[in-house]
Amino acid sequence: MSLTEREREIVALLRRDPLIGSAAIAHELGTTRAAVNVHLSNLGKKGVILGRGYVLSEQASVLVVGGANMDVKARSTRPAVLATSNPGAATMSAGGVGRNVAENLARLGTRTHLVAAVGADALGDQVLSATSGAGVHVEHVRRSARATGTYTAVLDAEGELVVAVADMAATDELAPEQVDAARDLFASASLVVLDGNLATRTLALALELSAAAGTRVVLEPVSVPKAAALAPLVTADRPVYALTPNRDELGALTGLPTRTDRQVQQAAAALHDRGVELVWARLGAAGSLLSGPDGVVALDAVPADVVDVTGAGDAMLAAFCHALLDGADPADAAAYGHAAAALTIASPHTVRPDLTDRLVRSTTA
Repeated sequence: MSLTEREREIVALLRRDPLIGSAAIAHELGTTRAAVNVHLSNLGKKGVILGRGYVLSEQASVLVVGGANMDVKARSTRPAVLATSNPGAATMSAGGVGRNVAENLARLGTRTHLVAAVGADALGDQVLSATSGAGVHVEHVRRSARATGTYTAVLDAEGELVVAVADMAATDELAPEQVDAARDLFASASLVVLDGNLATRTLALALELSAAAGTRVVLEPVSVPKAAALAPLVTADRPVYALTPNRDELGALTGLPTRTDRQVQQAAAALHDRGVELVWARLGAAGSLLSGPDGVVALDAVPADVVDVTGAGDAMLAAFCHALLDGADPADAAAYGHAAAALTIASPHTVRPDLTDRLVRSTTA
């Protein structure tokens, strides 16, 4: 069975909102309701949707377990000077690695559930509203007695990160009990994405639930200290489908040098020996190396005019997962991820509000 481009776009909208009507679909795609009804009829004949409720016959979904917070970004209007005041502007928006990945997935058209924690405060209300408004299912986001976490980033005039401070106390308190409450989602998900910001014992349970359900896990280490902390959890009895470290995080995970590409490949091989099927090492402007059963593939970064680097890695990971579930092989999924990252870098937003599968594919064409 093959789908036309327009049919793929309609399926993406149905994954985001199974209750969407044909008029709303027509508005989203800039076409007529009559044309949409023809496409819906064809999708029914192909067995992609069932009945009049537009229920997808095989609706892939992703469960994301990780951080959710409020991002505060301050950008200097001139070259940043340390240890003094710099003129600039500041913005606030919903953030957090896990939450950002979830929103990107939902915007690309993948049905997504988020397990996270935010405070029972005004910032938590804003984070939940923005996340659910993007199409993410947030029934398992816990309201903590702690204040909603914040990530405060200072960017220079070119949009590059100068320094950042993360207050992740609410995420630190996301306990195994809250993850266990979402046990059914681990069994029904097509893919589980874990954010290295989680407490070690919470990550351990999430890995165990995924292994018990036979659900593939993608693990994002987040930072060098977090990578070092989670390294003991990466074992053959808790298999990880894909690990997505940068060069330094890869070194922390393995205890091996990773300065050269050859050393990166050797470190990836060490992770394969510990049950990791895919190691996707991010190399910044140099692109990435994807190591797996079919060998090592070097991928170039997609050129982009840098507006703001915040969130690029989250978009890259989400797009990779979306493409995998859409049937792409890992190398093509990684290339799709690079395209999503380039689009995000070229935007002032941590998660592009106009991000769609069609937009990413237009970048890879």
